[in-house]
Amino acid sequence: MMKPKVGRMFLATCVGSFFILILYFQNNSRSGTMQLSARTRLPSKTRRSPLQTLYDGDQCQFFMLAEPISPLRSSPQTDQAAVQATLQGRRELLEAACRSHTRKRRVLTPEDLRHLVVDDEHSLLYCYVPKVACTNWKRVMMVLTGDGRYHDPMAIPANEAHVAGRLRSLADYPPPEINRRLRSYLKFIFVREPFERLVSAYRNKFTRSYNTAFHKRYGTRIIRRHRADPQPEALERGNDVAFEEFVYYLVDPRTQREEPFNEHWERVHSLCHPCLIHYDVVGKYETLAQDAHYVLKLAGADREVQFPAISKSTRTTGDMTAKFFNNISPFYQRKLYNLYRMDFLLFNYSVPAYLKLR
Repeated sequence: MMKPKVGRMFLATCVGSFFILILYFQNNSRSGTMQLSARTRLPSKTRRSPLQTLYDGDQCQFFMLAEPISPLRSSPQTDQAAVQATLQGRRELLEAACRSHTRKRRVLTPEDLRHLVVDDEHSLLYCYVPKVACTNWKRVMMVLTGDGRYHDPMAIPANEAHVAGRLRSLADYPPPEINRRLRSYLKFIFVREPFERLVSAYRNKFTRSYNTAFHKRYGTRIIRRHRADPQPEALERGNDVAFEEFVYYLVDPRTQREEPFNEHWERVHSLCHPCLIHYDVVGKYETLAQDAHYVLKLAGADREVQFPAISKSTRTTGDMTAKFFNNISPFYQRKLYNLYRMDFLLFNYSVPAYLKLR
């Protein structure tokens, strides 16, 4: 009678040991996975990716906008749906413009990816465009990728945001990792009316006394080539370039033969390649606050960081831009427009009313 009882006890002990063994391996596996995640900084698997959130939202936003929205009945949900519809429209317009105005497709090179900033934690790729709030976007990306080192974007000095190596570029990765991120991360870009951006670049780089590096490198060359009888001091310092001289420099065929445009006045389509890279969100400087909030909400980071407000007192406006073009002849206005034409077309900006193109 004792043998069956002993056998049952032995069986129970084995089964119990087996379950303990399973639990041990499960815990070890989970611990190993957490350690791997910490080492590789892969995005959290429990968080919905911003790309999935965006395209799931695209499917349902039509239902939210099925009825006309009264201002009296506006809500955060309907406001978000309206922003989402606007961004979807921009994406579709960009795709249509690429089909209409580009003929040849080519393979992306590492140099094409230099402006794409990577955030592995939130599965984001941001193509930065100088003079389109890129300093503040870099500050925000430093908060998102900084492992808790940064909390307030505006506490990060502007010059620190532009230091090489502070943020990782997509060009730094091997091809398989580049392709994986291009397929699965939310890719976003912010653009601006092309001539407002150009005048903003001119004002910042050629009319500010502290930008001596730009004066020396570009100002002296512009004055030497495009000013009649320049004074020795101007040739030495390059700090009084007129806007008309800057325009002559841009449209001069010799300029781009000698070296590529500086990123501050390079065309957006040449910096970010929107007809080769499918951008999921095309934000605009004109709607910066709402578009930036939407991107951060998609990433699940809207409570983690707020996009800084821009200073309206120093920004370059449309009226200010029109005044800069007053002294530009129709001939050079046409040449400059042709130079930036693709940015106007791809991002659905109208020909400025102040231009005299006919």
